[in-house]
Amino acid sequence: MMDKRPLIVLTGPTAAGKTELSLRVAERYGCEIISADSMQVYKYMDIGSAKIGAEEMRGIRHHLIDVLLPEEEFSVYRFVQMAKQAIDEIYSRGKIPLVVGGTGFYIRALLYDVEFTEESADSKLRARLEALAEEIGPEALHDRLREVDPESAEIIHPNNVKRVIRALEFYEQNARPISEHNEEQKAKESPYDFCYFVLNMDRAVLYDRIEKRVDKMVKDGLKAEVDRLRGMGYSRELVSMQGLGYKEYLDHLNGEITEDEAIYRIKRDTRHFAKRQLTWFRRERDVIWLDKNVCATKEEEEAETKRLLERIDGYVRAVID
Repeated sequence: MMDKRPLIVLTGPTAAGKTELSLRVAERYGCEIISADSMQVYKYMDIGSAKIGAEEMRGIRHHLIDVLLPEEEFSVYRFVQMAKQAIDEIYSRGKIPLVVGGTGFYIRALLYDVEFTEESADSKLRARLEALAEEIGPEALHDRLREVDPESAEIIHPNNVKRVIRALEFYEQNARPISEHNEEQKAKESPYDFCYFVLNMDRAVLYDRIEKRVDKMVKDGLKAEVDRLRGMGYSRELVSMQGLGYKEYLDHLNGEITEDEAIYRIKRDTRHFAKRQLTWFRRERDVIWLDKNVCATKEEEEAETKRLLERIDGYVRAVID
């Protein structure tokens, strides 16, 4: 049997502190980082996506950040293709790929080489489902998905109309739920010798971090960023502009809600998003949970980071040595 190549994954809910820990891991093991984030891939969308800046990268090469324009489609299919190309480039330089981000579906697809039929979509069927979504609204469309595929309905948020349509489309094309197909793909063996870490912390602490992160985004100019994107012609219909922070501020700038209401919705929906992320990771196999303790000072934070790195080291050494 052919030896598998090493791969490190660091994921977890939004605002858990993945970026800082990922830099320390990359420095320790000579990694290049691949972003598994559905928003950081886009140019011009920096504040709302909590994108790492070039000066913060500490000279570590990052992939799949700032590579697409907001009007371009970025699907799990495209992520896997781009990530595989980056992985091959990283191996060619004698480095180890470190996948970092909170989009669990992307990570699963990469780790287990999940097959997709994205390229063979029935355009007439998709157009019919899109028209139906406009007619009956996202909640009613989601109810239809729950009738035929309750497992997918549990995972996919009603507002993620694109994924709801994709699941309904798969059901109509194949006469079986996409969740069943995904379970079959999930059972596949990975082509990588990987360590899959999930960073987590006390729920109340995580929610407080989310609140503070949103406040910082607002202070750093999220409203101006969204206004600039709107001025460039990027509208709410784009998948990229439906990201957390962007759709809410678009509604505000369009005069539909106050700024206070926009901020409230961003915080609320980000908390709900983090909860769904944790639900997803708990269902995954082969994950190693990293429970981060509460830290009150910078000294405690550094000591906690070192503790987590030591725990990570015990697993990674078995893969790379």
